[in-house]
Parts: sequence; C-alpha cells; structure tokens
Amino acid sequence: MNIPSLCSADDSVLVVVDLQIRLLAAMAEADRAHLVKHTETLLQAAGALEIPVLYTEQYPKGLGPTVPALVERLPAMALRFEKTAFSCCAAEGFLSALKAPGRGQVVLVGQEAHVCVLQTALELLSLGFRVFVVEDGVCSRAQGHKHNALARLREAGAVVTNVESVLFEWLRDAAHPEFKTISQWVR
Repeated sequence: MNIPSLCSADDSVLVVVDLQIRLLAAMAEADRAHLVKHTETLLQAAGALEIPVLYTEQYPKGLGPTVPALVERLPAMALRFEKTAFSCCAAEGFLSALKAPGRGQVVLVGQEAHVCVLQTALELLSLGFRVFVVEDGVCSRAQGHKHNALARLREAGAVVTNVESVLFEWLRDAAHPEFKTISQWVR
C-alpha cells in the first residue's frame, strides 16, 4: 500500500544534489561529516533496495567532482548529471531520467539547502512529484539559510524528514529481508 506521506521503496528515486569536493569544503566541518555519512547510508540502502539514484554536479570544472567516498557508494545504475542552473531539473536529461522509472516520490539530499536543493524541490513539487527533503542530509554554509529553506519547503508541501525515517519507511517491516543490514547502518 502506498501512503503519500510515507516514503515507499517501490515509488522513490534518491537524488543527490551537488556533493562536490570544493563546495563541501565550504561547509562547517561537523555539517560536512554528517552530510557525507548520512548520504552514504542512503546510497547503500538505495543500492540494497534497488531504488534508482540520480546525482548532480554543479559546474564541476570549478567545484570539482562528487566526493570520492560517495562515488564509492553509488549503486551501479546511478546516473550523473552536470549542470550550471541551480535546479537539477534544468540539467540536460535529468527530468526524463527521473520520470523513466515511473516513480512519484523524490528523496532529496545535498547542498546547499537554500539554493540548489530548494529550487529543485520547488520545481519537482510543481511537476507533481511528492518530495521528501532529508533534514540531516542537507546543509548550507549558514544554519539560518538551511532553516529558512526547510520552512519554505514545508510551506510549499514538501515532507521534511530525516535519514532514519526514510530508511525505516523504505523497509516498512522488521521482517524485510534487508532489515538487519540496513538497521545496523543507523546505530
């Protein structure tokens, strides 16, 4: 059963927004560590549960590639998109790749919350997707900017959630074959 306010493994696409070396270096050290750790966990779970993954890089010539630790965790079928626009939706081929699996939910992680994540989420909402923004999976250089973005997203109809909620909503039941493995990643 698909309940719109819960993430569904069968209806989700994970989108990782601009987790690049130089951009990540501008974030507070604690935020950077949490963001990478939580994104690694979601990527591992997406791989185990066969959830499609799309990831973007904002002007990689200037901001560098995606952080190597995350590239190592990307499922084999993950798709990469370069962009210069702030919304991922403007990246060539992104929307068609997002729509291809026929899934209606988008789980967003990345940076910066108040720029690329916000613009992507708002555009996806306008296109009819159910958007889940992972609060402990996004950051901004200024905490106030992140909090403002999350408030705007809630008001616009996005679900602001957290890593553990997403994981256990994807699993739905302790009897799930991947429960023991995935639950260890949040201990």
